[in-house]
Amino acid sequence: MEASWRQVAGGRGRARGRATAAPSSGNGVHLRGAGGGREKGSVGAAGPGLSPGGASTPAAAGSSARRSPAGSEAPQTSVAGELMSQKKFEEIKKANQAAAQKIVEEHFNSSSEEEGDEDFEGKRGKIVANTFITYTTQTDGDVRELERTKQYVNEAFQAGAMTCLICIASVKRNQAVWSCSGCFCIFHMPCIQKWAKDSQFLISSLTDDDFGKRDYPWPCPKCRFEYKRSDTPSRYYCYCGKVEDPPLDPWLVPHSCGQVCERDFKPSCGHKCLLLCHPGPCPPCPKMVTTTCYCKKAKPIPRRCSAKEWSCQLPCGRKLLCGQHKCENPCHAGSCPPCPRVSRQKCVCGKRIAERSCASPLWHCDQVCGKTLPCGNHTCEQVCHVGACGDCPRSGKRFCPCQKSKFSLPCTEDVPTCGDSCDKVLECGIHRCSQRCHRGPCETCRQEVEKHCRCGKHTKRMPCHKPYLCETKCVKMRDCQKHQCRRKCCPGNCPPCDQNCGRTLGCRNHKCPSVCHRGSCYPCPETVDVKCNCGNTKVTVPCGRERTTRPPRCKEQCSRPPTCHHTSQEKHRCHFGSCPPCHQPCQKVLEKCGHLCPAPCHDQALIKQTGRHQPTGPWEQPSEPAFIQTALPCPPCQVPIPMECLGKHEVSPLPCHALGPYSCKRVCGRTLNCQNHTCMKECHKVTETDSCTDKKQAGPECLHCEEGCSKSRPSGCPHPCVLPCHPGECPPCVQMLRIKCHCKITSLYVECRKITIADVNEKNLLSCCKNQCPKELPCGHRCKEMCHPGECPFNCNQKVKLRCPCKRIKKEVQCNKVRENQISIECDTTCKEMKQKASELKEAEAKAALEEEKRRQQAELEAFENRLKGRRKKNRKRDEVAVELTLWQKYKCYLFPLCAVVVVAFAWYIARAVD
Repeated sequence: MEASWRQVAGGRGRARGRATAAPSSGNGVHLRGAGGGREKGSVGAAGPGLSPGGASTPAAAGSSARRSPAGSEAPQTSVAGELMSQKKFEEIKKANQAAAQKIVEEHFNSSSEEEGDEDFEGKRGKIVANTFITYTTQTDGDVRELERTKQYVNEAFQAGAMTCLICIASVKRNQAVWSCSGCFCIFHMPCIQKWAKDSQFLISSLTDDDFGKRDYPWPCPKCRFEYKRSDTPSRYYCYCGKVEDPPLDPWLVPHSCGQVCERDFKPSCGHKCLLLCHPGPCPPCPKMVTTTCYCKKAKPIPRRCSAKEWSCQLPCGRKLLCGQHKCENPCHAGSCPPCPRVSRQKCVCGKRIAERSCASPLWHCDQVCGKTLPCGNHTCEQVCHVGACGDCPRSGKRFCPCQKSKFSLPCTEDVPTCGDSCDKVLECGIHRCSQRCHRGPCETCRQEVEKHCRCGKHTKRMPCHKPYLCETKCVKMRDCQKHQCRRKCCPGNCPPCDQNCGRTLGCRNHKCPSVCHRGSCYPCPETVDVKCNCGNTKVTVPCGRERTTRPPRCKEQCSRPPTCHHTSQEKHRCHFGSCPPCHQPCQKVLEKCGHLCPAPCHDQALIKQTGRHQPTGPWEQPSEPAFIQTALPCPPCQVPIPMECLGKHEVSPLPCHALGPYSCKRVCGRTLNCQNHTCMKECHKVTETDSCTDKKQAGPECLHCEEGCSKSRPSGCPHPCVLPCHPGECPPCVQMLRIKCHCKITSLYVECRKITIADVNEKNLLSCCKNQCPKELPCGHRCKEMCHPGECPFNCNQKVKLRCPCKRIKKEVQCNKVRENQISIECDTTCKEMKQKASELKEAEAKAALEEEKRRQQAELEAFENRLKGRRKKNRKRDEVAVELTLWQKYKCYLFPLCAVVVVAFAWYIARAVD
């Protein structure tokens, strides 16, 4: 079955997104579709002299006629050529735009594209978590009851999982859908509308004489749940049914409105679903309720509303139906079972006693009553019964066998035959028994009559009691409208077709197993598992979708053997096609140095093939470069070998293939004779002498110091040493420094040496201005401490006013206690009484206003009725006209009973004449 939404070119599936061409207005061509329309004056819009279809407008025709002289053919030919070219250009332009639009829609709307996005898994997890967050907050994070609903939500994101069973096509995000309330299966809106219409048409055309007027139900294609005709979907709603045409939001579940579901739980408990609008069934109710057990003996305890019925496991103790014993079963739901005990009980008539189940105290034995009846001649023939036996069945007036004569005889005598004809209707239902009044059944009717066969095509004279069936086979079509009835002597009520349908289903894999029928077959009920390469991961899809469904991503490791010289390959996930290149270290032994090759495996490297055929000219299309797999030689050895530089500064590792003397390019760094500076030359060779045995002492090749003193100053001293470069310690610094206090307001002057030699506490004392701290505490009050470093201590003891919720009671407390929520003022009884009086006053005012409105409306209604009564009396007098009755209207009530009496008398006379 081809879905109707597929037959619309460029259709978006939503009713408001059809790609249809709108009538052109002005100079532009406007197209309404999924990607937006082209505005007036855009690329491809028709020119001033051409309509969108390519035909020239009257204005263009008039202008061209004015430009061309009368009788000239060349200008007319050029105008026709221009019009033809413009028409072809418009056709090509529209085709290109339609193709581009289709590509954009498929790229944006296809759920299979999102499946390949690496960030899609994390995005889907966030959407699912946001959908369930209102539920998990009620259950303290317990998601065990959400497994079934979570499966439907995950299928909404998984490519190929949501499939319309009618058209066997994927359900995309931007397509209008309908969800069954029984099985929660999702169908395209056009598909389910056509299905419902076809189902109602087939049922009404076969069973309804008044075709199309009765309200026949239509079934769900999957679960066969029946819907009324009024339930046929006509609009696209979200899952919870609140929003019509829900907008496409990538951060919501597809076809969801994003609001709270609020559907009633099933079975109904009075609460509503807390999840965001979602597919599938609502989870069990997570609310906590206080309830007692079945037997009402245990104390009420809080439980989940979905599991509020529970058993305390104590004996039930309720009295059973036998009235003697109590129920010994543990606390249970519903009525107690029958009593399981056995006791000795009398039967109904009291003649026998037997051990029977206590649950069935009334029972009947198999003995005949045998009591003497009131007539004194006969006994009761009933089997074990309750109460009196009753009168003798042979007493009183009795009829003869033909029921025509009545006799009053003693119960000891049998009723004689009356001698009249029996006249009972025989088994044929047409003739009567012609024998004298007799006992026993009447004989078989033996009169010969001309009988019609069951189909009414043939007649034959034969005994009345024998049926007549001809050999003619019925040629009418059965209800499937494909096969003939072929039943002998069919009366017209041909049975349903009993052959198999056998038509190929929409999945193209199976045939319809139902009996032959009209209309479309039900969707294929089978499912197919689409597996990964190793077969451990699978996704279940409807039959027929396995050819277009992308295999699922498998989390198992690939088990293929390696194709290089390694014994095992790198761990990677299961996949189709060839394995990725090996990136393990080569570990082959190099010939020159004997080290192992640390480079990535290069046994199957892809090398671009060279020396291929070159194109001889621009008319030849260049072929794509070809790559071949080949084994590359190991690269030069990169194993590090320790080597000391020329200046003996470091021992650096050098590649094995580039081993030799080298300069590290650092500064020499040897101490000069001044003991303050070092040699600034680049790493160089130093000749060791007797006076220069230490590696840190400068050699003859190093520089000579010509600078001033460069010794480091004490920490915090910014002043240089006043002496030239010298060995030993520098004199203390006595210059004054200007510093800011801790509160950054006052400037202080301190000797540099005091600052540099002071510890942390002394520095804090030197930087203190002895004034109150100007900083503001978080509560809004000023700090009470003296100028200090760091954050202000939060110990505000200032008094603040605290009021009750109704603002009547106030109290002064410390600020820090208010901030720590240690003190709170609650409303007293006076506050509550004031609130109650205010609410009662409002209710009284509202009630008085309502009563006043009712009295005003009643007065208006009475005034209107009074005016209306006066008009009715005038109209009634004007319309009264005397009508004279005819003879037939006067006496027709007497003629009908008289005719009926005449017909009955004539029929009785005819019957007596025949007898």
